[in-house]
Amino acid sequence: MHPSTLVVILIFASSFFSHATNASGESIGGPNCSQPFTDMFHQKKLTKCKKLTTLEAELAWNYRVNDTRKLIELEVLVGTTVITSKENGWFAWGVNPEMPRMVGTRAIIGPKLPNYQKPIIDTYNITGDTKRGCTLRPSKNVLGAYDMSADYNDNTGLFTIFARLILPAKDYDISSLNIVWQVGHHVDGSTPLMHRTTLQNFDSKGRLNLVNGRSRSIFGHHRHRLRKVHGILNIIGWGTFLPIGVIIARYFRIYPFKNSWWFYLHVCCQTAGFVIGTLGWGIGLGLGHSSRFYSFHVHRILAICIFAFSTLQLLAFRLIPTKQDEYRKHWNLYHHFLGYTLIAIITVNIFQGIDILKPRNVGWKRTYIGILMALAMIFLALEICTWIKFLVSKKVKKGRETPNH
Repeated sequence: MHPSTLVVILIFASSFFSHATNASGESIGGPNCSQPFTDMFHQKKLTKCKKLTTLEAELAWNYRVNDTRKLIELEVLVGTTVITSKENGWFAWGVNPEMPRMVGTRAIIGPKLPNYQKPIIDTYNITGDTKRGCTLRPSKNVLGAYDMSADYNDNTGLFTIFARLILPAKDYDISSLNIVWQVGHHVDGSTPLMHRTTLQNFDSKGRLNLVNGRSRSIFGHHRHRLRKVHGILNIIGWGTFLPIGVIIARYFRIYPFKNSWWFYLHVCCQTAGFVIGTLGWGIGLGLGHSSRFYSFHVHRILAICIFAFSTLQLLAFRLIPTKQDEYRKHWNLYHHFLGYTLIAIITVNIFQGIDILKPRNVGWKRTYIGILMALAMIFLALEICTWIKFLVSKKVKKGRETPNH
């Protein structure tokens, strides 16, 4: 495949996937809050509001700096619609004096209890023990919090927490306040249990400028772009070019269409798929390495298997035995079996990767299912043609062998 052709394909595919994924609503946050939340923060006489980047969370606040006492007096209202009316759960928001991360966060956590029980709002100090699975216990006065309350509105589906905080100015910067928020779907009594391990949960952190309302995700645009490029390259390389190479080898070698160029087309598709897929794989390794606080083990292991198996398949082009070699038949069996196994693992792992993006994975999933359906229809049509041609030729051959009386 000519390099310029490959570049054109990549540009077209990237724009197509970008449109598809943008349609699923991926964003890094915005200033405009929902109308129900806006009504609530106006009732609290708060002045600034912002949609947070994940978990359908929103934040409103007022602040005042007490220069005499060197304190930051902060009023906050946070809300989410992720917890439905029929389930229990908890919602948390907090600040971290060191960096935007879970460990070290001083948080307010409000459980949503069954039968509209009044929740017990408390403050917590999130430590390394919490991350290791130890029970989370309240820590009094870690935020100087008071006047705390939580509420669930059946009409709007909003679960909100309101609190007034007093923060030491020496530990917190109003122009770059490290904030963390989280949603869990299980409680033991009023004790919050472990939240889900999705990207939405891991990305629920950032920096907020209390003065002008600007925020910055800890990962920012750069991380989101890399994830998108990682997915696009893998779907194009592993998920599209490699299956096309298999189709060419199966249907253009003898039946139903004999083409003397089949081997070169097969090699070109497999090589292009390997190069593009390896680029996506490398980006994935970089993303995994930089994600120090979480990893997706199954996705990672399958990706390593894909790279290893595809490397073996590519080396096979240099190690292919001649037709006269005794082990040519065994080599063919190995090559075909490994190839079909590789396609199956690729399909599973692409869906694994798409599943990680929940709930912003609708556009990705529809696009990849569309690609699979197109490949399946091509495969089915060529398989039907193969059998028709085979049966017709068999019938013609049988007619020629029948003696005339």
